Amino acid sequence: MSTTPNKREETLGGYIVHNIPFPVETNPEALAWLKKMTPIQIEQPYQITYLHSYAQDSPWFAGLTNKKLLANQDDQTGYTYATPRGHDMYTGAETKWIDITERDAKVHAFTVCHFGSEEFLPETPFVLALVEFEGVNTLLLTRILGIDPMQASLDWIGMSVQPQFLRNSKLKPTDVYFTPVA
Repeated sequence: MSTTPNKREETLGGYIVHNIPFPVETNPEALAWLKKMTPIQIEQPYQITYLHSYAQDSPWFAGLTNKKLLANQDDQTGYTYATPRGHDMYTGAETKWIDITERDAKVHAFTVCHFGSEEFLPETPFVLALVEFEGVNTLLLTRILGIDPMQASLDWIGMSVQPQFLRNSKLKPTDVYFTPVA
């Protein structure tokens, strides 16, 4: 006796389509009508597992996971980048990692976002800011929490801020955000 199934098992999962028009007769004249048929469309959920590598930026994300904000610095010029950069943009030399977690940080510029990507839409409005650090040549784009976005003020320019880190890292740039220094 064979254990090979004679029929494929069917389930109710997937697509259920009703009343797809099809000619009763299957002669060539009847089947010619199919060329005029409206295309069938289906909607289906789609999921994909995406494997992503942070490559040379991996130490920056590891730092965030460990409550450290890292920057890159060129040994030759001392030029320092607030965001991950494996090589200096002027000399091309490989940069070294430095810890800027405890450095003085201030709001350089900000905007209030009343709309955002799907991830941030539930949090609108929110404050997006460029933060400058003592001894760092570039700015870090980040969110500021602890201030009312509906009370935006030019007084926020130059305000001292400090980094805060998500307790459970998501390995995303949003694992760090800033709050005003008390």
